[in-house]
Amino acid sequence: MTTPPSEFSLIVTAVSHVLNVEVAGDLDHETSEQLVRTVTEHLTPGAPFRQLRLDFRRLTWIDSMGLSALLAVHRHARVAGVGLRLDGRPVFLDRLLHLTGTLPFLTATTTVLRAGGRDRTADAG
Repeated sequence: MTTPPSEFSLIVTAVSHVLNVEVAGDLDHETSEQLVRTVTEHLTPGAPFRQLRLDFRRLTWIDSMGLSALLAVHRHARVAGVGLRLDGRPVFLDRLLHLTGTLPFLTATTTVLRAGGRDRTADAG
């Protein structure tokens, strides 16, 4: 018997200079573009955010396209000068990030690019 996929949803909230995106359901080939599009729409030039926090407490699955989406989100955050945090990572997400060698890349403190030309360090943890 096949289990139906969990319904995918994104809940976006902004508190001060932090953009929070709660990811629920399966992040896969059918839903990954929605995550990238949502983040890109909010990290526009002049947006007040200094940090993007992705909350994965309600994530039920991730495939290679989901991982690709996380890498794209990381790239958009860096270009926007926004630090990235991956919160509430379930074991299967940590395992995927570890096996692919992307865990240190996505969770390390990084230098982000600012539009004004000067780089700054942000906690990506």
